[in-house]
Amino acid sequence: MMLSAIFGGLSFATMLTWASAPAGLQSRSDSEYTSNVAHSMNVTNCPGYTLGHLIESQHGLTAQLSLAGTPCDAFGKDIVDLTIEVTYQSQTTLHVKIYDTADQQFAIPESVIERPPPPAESFAGSSDLVFNYDSSPFAFWITRRSDQDAMPIFDTRITSLPPTPIPPFNSSDPRTAFDGFPLVFEDQYLQIASALPYGTNIYGLGEVIASSGFRRDIGTDGGIGTIQALWARDIADPMDDNLYGSHPIYLEHRFNETTNKSLSSGVLLLSSAGSDIFLQTPQNAKVSLIEYRMIGGILDFYFFSGPTDAEVIAQYGAIIGYPMWQPAWGFGFHLCKWGYVNISEDIANIAAMRAANIPLEVQWNDIDLYHAFRLFTTDPVTFPAQEFHQLIEQLAANHQHFIPIVDAGVAVAVNETDVYYPFSEGIAKDTFIKNPDGSPYIGQVWPGYTVWPDWFGPNTLAWWTEALRNWTVLGVNFSGVWLDMNEPSSFCQGSCGTGANFSALPPKSVVGRVEVGYPECYNETQWGPSGNMTINGTSTNSCTPAGGTIETLSERGLGAGSELNVNLTNPPYTIHNGRIWCFTQSIVCPPSNQGALSTKTIATNASHHGGYVEIDVHNMFGMMQEKATHLALRSIYEGKRPFLISRSTFPSSGRWTGHWLGDNYSKWQYMYLSIQGILQFQIYQIPMVGADTCGFHGNVDEELCNRWMQLSAFTPFYRNHNIYGAIPQEPYRWDSVADASRIAIAARYSMLPYWYTLFANASTNGLPPVRALFYEFPDEPELFKVDRQWLIGRDILVTPALTPGVTTVDGIFPSRGTVIWRDWWTHAVVDAVPGANTTLSAPISHINVHIRDSSILLLHKEPAYTIYETRQGPYSLLVSLNKQGTALGNAYIDDGESYPPGANRTLNFFASSGELEIQSKGEYTIVQKLETISILGVQLPTTVTLNSEEVGEWTYNAANEELVVEGLYIELDAAQTILSWK
Repeated sequence: MMLSAIFGGLSFATMLTWASAPAGLQSRSDSEYTSNVAHSMNVTNCPGYTLGHLIESQHGLTAQLSLAGTPCDAFGKDIVDLTIEVTYQSQTTLHVKIYDTADQQFAIPESVIERPPPPAESFAGSSDLVFNYDSSPFAFWITRRSDQDAMPIFDTRITSLPPTPIPPFNSSDPRTAFDGFPLVFEDQYLQIASALPYGTNIYGLGEVIASSGFRRDIGTDGGIGTIQALWARDIADPMDDNLYGSHPIYLEHRFNETTNKSLSSGVLLLSSAGSDIFLQTPQNAKVSLIEYRMIGGILDFYFFSGPTDAEVIAQYGAIIGYPMWQPAWGFGFHLCKWGYVNISEDIANIAAMRAANIPLEVQWNDIDLYHAFRLFTTDPVTFPAQEFHQLIEQLAANHQHFIPIVDAGVAVAVNETDVYYPFSEGIAKDTFIKNPDGSPYIGQVWPGYTVWPDWFGPNTLAWWTEALRNWTVLGVNFSGVWLDMNEPSSFCQGSCGTGANFSALPPKSVVGRVEVGYPECYNETQWGPSGNMTINGTSTNSCTPAGGTIETLSERGLGAGSELNVNLTNPPYTIHNGRIWCFTQSIVCPPSNQGALSTKTIATNASHHGGYVEIDVHNMFGMMQEKATHLALRSIYEGKRPFLISRSTFPSSGRWTGHWLGDNYSKWQYMYLSIQGILQFQIYQIPMVGADTCGFHGNVDEELCNRWMQLSAFTPFYRNHNIYGAIPQEPYRWDSVADASRIAIAARYSMLPYWYTLFANASTNGLPPVRALFYEFPDEPELFKVDRQWLIGRDILVTPALTPGVTTVDGIFPSRGTVIWRDWWTHAVVDAVPGANTTLSAPISHINVHIRDSSILLLHKEPAYTIYETRQGPYSLLVSLNKQGTALGNAYIDDGESYPPGANRTLNFFASSGELEIQSKGEYTIVQKLETISILGVQLPTTVTLNSEEVGEWTYNAANEELVVEGLYIELDAAQTILSWK
């Protein structure tokens, strides 16, 4: 059908150049944002605010804030009248909201991120957090009721902050100065600062790859401080720059050197505004500080009292939503490559994985799948529909799965004879972002000229759902969806397609592209492109000594953005938006593009339904696409849990999706950096996260891929993926990598009940499945910077090898000698050095994994090729006793796929005084039996009984003090089971 017919006779040109905005949409031009006020670009004379008209209630207070003097109009127009609302949301959460009384500033709608309703009971007199304030000049500070003499958790009083002016800490960037610390609330600039304890431990504020590691640089101990810009952008994983997602939440782990105890708290500023967040300790200051500088919005703070790190994260989740329920198969091994250019390569790859006996749970396809790079299509030549449908059906028959990529941009039909339903139907239903004049905003991505969904549109969810459903009708029966390019990314500046000849811009082509570069310590000039660890019996490791020379990425310089005194397109305050690499050349964009908010994305003056403007909602595009896609999948596959992985994220994204850490590099350094990314996203309530294993950009070598395949097996999301034109890096390509993968995946699948239980706890209580060591051992300062190791839950410690050419690795064992750590593989007790590193053997294909005492782990006894087959097999139980002979654990079990989760069963395990008790509650029927129980830390028994009946089949290993009871046939549905040894 011709497009003109679809729109009742409108010509194709007319359809794309509407003269005015649709009803209900405020069409706002740049000129309407241009202020005649001469901005001072300095907050020194900003007067702050005075509090009055205070009304207290059982839940908190409401008051008016009035500008206390002459407007300073530093980077915008001062707003004279503000309202502050303080709500004691719960025993541990305090909400402080400051907004313009006229309610003209953008605030995140409840329809986008649902927040808890007002509390049903009063916590004002019992909450562990207390709101304190001064009326003139207005300032507030948050203290703990349980520790009111301690330095406040958050303190905006100017007397608590270092004296100003403070000169720039980067002499080339005047924006790094602190001219003063008044509360500033302007239409295009908001500023608020808080004092922090000197050198305190701050985590979060991302998405970022921080050169300082998981712990943020606060400007002490030789650090230079942090400027964290929040502006979503498409960029290949630079250091110390803003990345794909925006997360204005931080966790403070505060250690008291007098008591040697720690308390943790958290602060969320729920805003989608482009922002700079400074962490700094000025010279000679006695305190550190955090300062927020925002180019719009309101101040919407939530404070969390913890007092543990895991509790802070859970309290944050209670506000923005707990993570989605994951299907069990999502924990399997996933495989993808940009460069599986036809169905034959998919088929061959699936067969090669099976032949190598390396479990493959999910086969993915990148944009090679598409016809002319258009969403919701398959190429009729390289991926013929019937054959591709048969391949997906065969995967399903083998209990395997398929996931395709779904980019954010929708191709523009090039003329009236070009029939592309997602575009034509989107135009008909008014689902796309627009220019200020109401015409479609047209940028450029892979298929050529492109439009983007407007997630605020009333018809957009239904249109998006229909497009995904139609794709399945065409034979692409995906099990989940991979969302990419959703910052969103555009390859041109502005609405470059407006008025253009659409047929003159063909789709991008990568044919003939060859990826260059190899990991540190591999010289491709000397050894060729294979990446092998040895060639003709000679090691290819070029570093001397082994592991001693690792390429280090340089820290991004501050002040990359230009400071232009303009308005909506370039606000008066220029945030530190990082540099963007131009797509058409492998060079940095011209200086005029560095830091510009609209570079490689949608222009900030683009318009959305509801009168919203891109500058206000940009950071939420990815999250809103994730929400729409999640809801669409629930509609298409009714009763089944969706599985999504996405790139751009925002608070509440975890309700709808998981995340991969973006376009990383095949470098040893990036394998290490992936750990801090995984730890970060636990804070952000997006626990299903992982890196592109073996690296995306560049070529990997055998040794790095060996180590990385093992490392990622102990992270939540496990996918190997690399770029077009790079050498193949599937795990069967090298024998040693195949061996390492089989070993690691078997351990991962064995641990699936443990992983699954941790994620059930995340979805119901917000507790993080992956934890920094200090989360569990909060009073040990030597752990506060550790980000080369991590804990799975509380009980599994992972210590990977992160440098080339090594056969040992150093790792710290938390607890300073009070906990017994046992080797996962051998069950031997580790002779650990208290409070310091212990050197562990780490030959190739081996990763160090250790079990904490006091733990009981339900495991799959016989890990199989797929998650389904593994779940059909029997269980085993691993008990690691402490010095007192006690341990405990639990497991959550259901069918692994139903949404909402239905019948389930909870198992609780208790061990003490020579007895193991299993308690079982729930409606779900567990068909599989518990066949083996291993108990570590026992003396040789003379008798073993099960429910008072003597057991004959058991063995004892004196070296490990290990009792293994086999041949059991324990019904896990039984209300109580008791195993005893004497």
